[in-house]
Amino acid sequence: MIISTDKAPKAIGPYSQAVETGNMLFVSGQIPIDPKTNQLSEGTIKEQTRLVLENIGEILKAAGYGYENVVKTTCLLSDIKDFGDMNEVYAEFFKTNPPARSAFAVKDLPKGAKLEIEAIAAK
Repeated sequence: MIISTDKAPKAIGPYSQAVETGNMLFVSGQIPIDPKTNQLSEGTIKEQTRLVLENIGEILKAAGYGYENVVKTTCLLSDIKDFGDMNEVYAEFFKTNPPARSAFAVKDLPKGAKLEIEAIAAK
């Protein structure tokens, strides 16, 4: 089942915000786009991380999941030096029993974003 909510940014390409199959939800990579303006946040890595995770939260909610259901994330950073600041904000969203995670530095991200995060959740 395709999951879509107006409380998170619209897809900027031929993909869905999330897809649910069985008891699993696959949330597409989210960059820091403000869903109200559909514009990329020009904020700090901490501000961008918070926006991305809030947007992921809205997608999770639209599908009947929560952060506690997230079992795996992948974090892509345009600069690995931002890892510590990203990690600080990330920890606020996953306080207990954090999901498995991979984090990578990549050359570029869509729209010049500083990070992208995707998530997999299960019930």
